[in-house]
Amino acid sequence: MDRVRFITHQSKQILLVDLTDCNAEEVIIELLTQVQRIVTTQPRNSVLTLCDLTGTQFSRAAVTRMKEVAVFDRPYVRRAAMVGAESLPKVFYDALKTFSRREFLRFTTREEAMDWLVREDGGGEMSSDDRTSPSRLGNASWARHRGAA
Repeated sequence: MDRVRFITHQSKQILLVDLTDCNAEEVIIELLTQVQRIVTTQPRNSVLTLCDLTGTQFSRAAVTRMKEVAVFDRPYVRRAAMVGAESLPKVFYDALKTFSRREFLRFTTREEAMDWLVREDGGGEMSSDDRTSPSRLGNASWARHRGAA
């Protein structure tokens, strides 16, 4: 089963990023690169994402890649939710939010997260006025984004 795939919940598409029990740094980094490729082909402010981090061990390099992807995906993501975020140390979670200037709401179950993602009341969208420029990433990360690295 693909770890990065669209699923349907209440007739809406959600990009599921299933990192459960994924502890190999290179696998996590490759999955995050897949996320970036998929999300950046979608219409702006349209993607609902659910990332399941249950049981995942994060290296510094994997968290760095997660922060980079979060910045590049920002214009395309409408809402982002996490399950199993207790696997991500607080310092890494805070760094992810600060660096990407995005909110990642945390939920106990996938069902709760999916219900929130598809909610129609408008709560929790990303602010279109507060986009983080790719220039914050530096040359190496920008080259990776362009496919040069």
